[in-house]
Amino acid sequence: MTAWPESIALVGAGKMGGAMLRGWLAGGLRPEGVAILDPAPAPEMIELARSRGLALPPPPGFKPEVVVLAVKPQTLDAAAPSIAELAHADALVVSIIAGKRIADLQARAPKARAFVRAMPNTPAAIGRGVTGAAANDALTDRQRDIARTLLSAVGLFDWLPDENLIDAVTALSGSGPAYVFALVEAMAAAGAALGLPADLAMRFARGTVEGAGELLAREPGVSAAQLRQNVTSPGGTTAAALAVLQGADGLEALMGRAIAAAHKRAGELAG
Repeated sequence: MTAWPESIALVGAGKMGGAMLRGWLAGGLRPEGVAILDPAPAPEMIELARSRGLALPPPPGFKPEVVVLAVKPQTLDAAAPSIAELAHADALVVSIIAGKRIADLQARAPKARAFVRAMPNTPAAIGRGVTGAAANDALTDRQRDIARTLLSAVGLFDWLPDENLIDAVTALSGSGPAYVFALVEAMAAAGAALGLPADLAMRFARGTVEGAGELLAREPGVSAAQLRQNVTSPGGTTAAALAVLQGADGLEALMGRAIAAAHKRAGELAG
C-alpha cells in the first residue's frame, strides 16, 4: 500500500537525505508538505527548495506527520533540541543515522512514541538502493505503511524482525557498494597487468560489473548461482578463474571475513 505523509520534516539534507528527498518527490510526495532543517544546506538543496516550494527551514510551530533524521552521527546531539521540538507525540520518527539505536533516538525525542531505524545505501541516489529497517511496537498501521512508502521509494526495502540485525544489514548492503567498487578496481588492475591500457581495462571492468548487475536485476527468478553456472563452461577460462576464487581461501572466505569485520565495527560504533 502506498501511503505518503501529509507533512514531513527532513533533518539533515546531505547526500543521503537529499537523495531520498528527490526520490520521494519523484514518487508522489506533496512538496507543499515538506520542510527541511539543515544548518548549512548545499546550493543544490537551496535551489530544490526554491523550485519545488519546500520550506527551508521549517516554519514556526510546524508539526510534521513524519520526522526523518539524516544527520551525521556526530552531529545528533547538536540537532537534538530541534529534533525534540519537531518530534511531537503523534509524529513518526524515521532515522537513517548509522550506529544510533532506537533507544538513542527516544532519548533525543522524548515526546515521540513511534520510531523506525533504517539503513539504506548510496545507490538510493539513483533509486536503486537497498534498505533494511526495524520499528518499535508503537507504530500505527498508517505509520507502518508510510515508513514502507518512504523507504521503498528509493529501491529495495524490507522489514527486519529485530533491530539487532541492523548491524548485519550495515555490513552487507550498507557497506556493500564499496565492495563492488573495490572488485572493479581489482579487475581493472589485473587487466592492466596483462597488458591492456589502464583506461581500457577500467572501462571493461566497469562495463562487466554493470552488465552482470543488470542481468541479476532482469532475472529475479534465476539464482546468482545459476547465472554463474550459465557463464561457466567445463574446462574453460571461467572455470579456471573460479577454481581460484572458490578455493579454500578464496572469495567466499575473504568476503566472509570482510563482512564480519564490518559487522564488528558497526557494533562498536553503536556502543
